[in-house]
Parts: sequence; structure tokens; C-alpha cells
Amino acid sequence: MKKQKIIKVADISVGNERPFVLLAGPDSLESWERTFPIVSKIKKVCDSVGVRYILKASYDKANRTSAGSFRGVGLAEGLKLLARFRNALRVPVTTDVHTPEEARDAGRVVDLIQIPALLSRQTDLIAAAAATGKAVNIKKGQFMAPHDIHGPIGKAESAGNKNILLTERGYSFGYHNLIVDMRGLEIMKESGYPVIFDASHSVQLPSGSTGTSAGERQFIFPLARAAVAVGIAGIFFEIYDDPKKAPVDGPNSLLLKDVPEVLKRLKEIDTIVKKV
Repeated sequence: MKKQKIIKVADISVGNERPFVLLAGPDSLESWERTFPIVSKIKKVCDSVGVRYILKASYDKANRTSAGSFRGVGLAEGLKLLARFRNALRVPVTTDVHTPEEARDAGRVVDLIQIPALLSRQTDLIAAAAATGKAVNIKKGQFMAPHDIHGPIGKAESAGNKNILLTERGYSFGYHNLIVDMRGLEIMKESGYPVIFDASHSVQLPSGSTGTSAGERQFIFPLARAAVAVGIAGIFFEIYDDPKKAPVDGPNSLLLKDVPEVLKRLKEIDTIVKKV
């Protein structure tokens, strides 16, 4: 296996042999009043448990199942909110982008640019994100084997950027279902780049409900435990205080009230595995 890289996201060192970091927040930005209580609580829990936190939230959900579904506050308002959250909480922020133009705009604000799984083969998008000089988180597509992640890696590296994170979020298994092969985490680690496990989207049931996706929240924590036991760089959660009222991905979001116990348990496992 290649020597494991340590990637800087603002002031946070991210690496497969470093203590795990948390990428989390509500899936979609709504407003300051709605979102800030959630992310400030997450930050408070992370501080108390000793886990470094990168705030994630989307300004536009461009891949909703239905044309009538909520998409978000839009690029301009979303970047303003993310900058405000970063300054108020003193945490790095990340969001997903969908076009090269969005990547350039987001690169002026966020600390980490996320490539959505469904766009993980889009050469121009990855190159534009990498060209900003910011760290880039490539979410492996549900249609890609773990070995295939070297293609997107090469596209980012060709733009002169080796500040790369890789995220596993499950693999399509029949209709409306995803599975996680924990071997894939080890295979992706062979690249040398930090690997993140998206425990929320891995339990999603794509288009599994009427006009929307469904999810199996009860498997978020078990899968996260297993992934941390492999020895990876970070965990990704979508988190809401009341997932039933979430405009996006409520069924596969972690409950805010469960975050303290979940992070405490994951940190215990991470410490044993890495002896840190």
C-alpha cells in the first residue's frame, strides 16, 4: 500500500492514520434560523468529544428524484450562509458543486469542494474544482467499483491538485438499493489518499418511495462502526433535529439527539484501531 497522505482542509489534517474527522450537517441549506441551531449543536458535541468537524451543507440539490422537489437556497445565498457559518463557528465548510462555473465560485468561499457521486466521471467539473487550489472530495459513484476511483483521481491531479479526499457511499444493488463492501475502503486506501465513509447516503434507497428516495436510518450507526474499524480518515453524516420535516434525505439522516453517543462510540473504536 502506498504511503498514506495527510491532506489539509483549512487547519484540519485529514488522513487514514490520523484521528477521524466528521463531515456533517443538514443535507440542504434552508435558512440561517433553521440551519444554525443544528450545525452549532454538532460543533459543540464535536468539541466535547474531541472530534474535528467540517461543516457540510448543499445550496442546491440538482439530482432530486422529482422536478417538484425542494432544491435549496441557490448558489449565491448558499455561499453567503456557508461563509457566515464558518466565521461564527470557526470551522471549515464544504458543499457540492455541479458545473465548472459553480466550482470556481464555490472555490472562493469553501475550504473543501465536493464532487457529487453522480458526477464523479465529469472531467471538466473535477478539473475545475481542482484548479481552484482547494481540497477536493470526490464521492465515488454508485456505479463505480472501488478500483475505478483512480480515474477521477487522475483528473484532479492533472489539474495540478493533489489535495484529494475520496468518499465511499455504497454501490447500486438491484433496484432502489445500495450495499457497502467494506473491502472497498481498503482498496481506495491503496491510492494513498484519505478515505471518507458516507454512512447516510449508503443507507439511502434511491427513488424507493413515491416520487422520492427512502432510507434505512437504523443501519447508519452499524455501518459507521464497521467503517471506522477498517481505519479511515473520516465519517460523513447528514443530520437533522427532526428528519421527518427535512426537505431532503430525512429517512437516511442521523438524528441530532443521537450524535453525542454515536461520536463517542466511534472515537473509542478509532482510538483502538489507530492507537492514537
